[in-house]
Amino acid sequence: MSAVKSTASNNRTVPTREEIEAAHRRIKPYIHQTAVMTSQGIDEMIGAQVFFKCENLQKIGAFKARGAMNAVLTLSPDDLSKGVATHSSGNHAQALARAAKIMNTKSYIVMPRTSPEVKKRGVRGFDGEIFECEPTLTARESTLADVISKTGATEIHPFNNYAVIAGQATAAKELMEEVGKLDVIIAPVGGGGLLSGVSLAVEYFSPETTVIAAEPEGADDAFRSMQTGKIEPSQSNSIADGLLTSLGDKTFPIIRQRVKEVVTVSDDEIVAAMRLVWERLKVIVEPSGVVPLAAALKAKEKLKGKRVGIIFSGGNVDLERAFKLMFKGV
Repeated sequence: MSAVKSTASNNRTVPTREEIEAAHRRIKPYIHQTAVMTSQGIDEMIGAQVFFKCENLQKIGAFKARGAMNAVLTLSPDDLSKGVATHSSGNHAQALARAAKIMNTKSYIVMPRTSPEVKKRGVRGFDGEIFECEPTLTARESTLADVISKTGATEIHPFNNYAVIAGQATAAKELMEEVGKLDVIIAPVGGGGLLSGVSLAVEYFSPETTVIAAEPEGADDAFRSMQTGKIEPSQSNSIADGLLTSLGDKTFPIIRQRVKEVVTVSDDEIVAAMRLVWERLKVIVEPSGVVPLAAALKAKEKLKGKRVGIIFSGGNVDLERAFKLMFKGV
């Protein structure tokens, strides 16, 4: 996939501490302050004190509700009257459709035809109009451009948008406010909206905390980008469908400056982590959402004795597929 370019609808500068605080105040009436969970058993497995920020329990089942809501709330009345549009494999699609419905405007959502049905149902449940396309970035962008030219809607990019990034930062802000000092926060990385938001929140509210990114081995473009210093294309080969996206020209500079390292994990390690969460924490987390736990288990020697925050990014699971993954061969 090619690197994501800037769009005219994006805010113009990297969010400041004040802008993240304002975003948090702005979206609070429309989101959950999600639970932070712990597990003594998982703590013992990793050798650390682990705090799970459960954005799988967020509105629409993912952290994306934060960024989409903030972006829509910052639009002018004129822009809002024409509707909003995006391309997304699912969670941002649902989040934007929900935000548009709350603000009584239309949403036009370009989705790959391969997107999980549970996510398509979620979009339609918020009156979003879906335009299906082939599962490539070129197809997504060309279909979206056509939709915008016909509707005049404002694009709200899934991650390469500073208002979206400011909204996502509030998840880490809440986590640190609730549990106090953390030595490490681990967040998943796809396009980098959540990770860049987390890294900014850490810089402003807990600069002594280290940020680690977690990524599938089959979509390790962030890992490679950190090595080469430029945005590398995604290979898009993993069960973590929410992370199969290249970094953007807004997210990558933030991440490169502030994230310590990227830990990659195999699909087998993702499945094992997902099963562990279901068994020990009794909550449903999608494959993309458990990648940080898989990374923590893999890199546990580096985490021994530390206080570790892990962000579960979402819980929108195709249950039939998940059961097949977790119980194959049983």
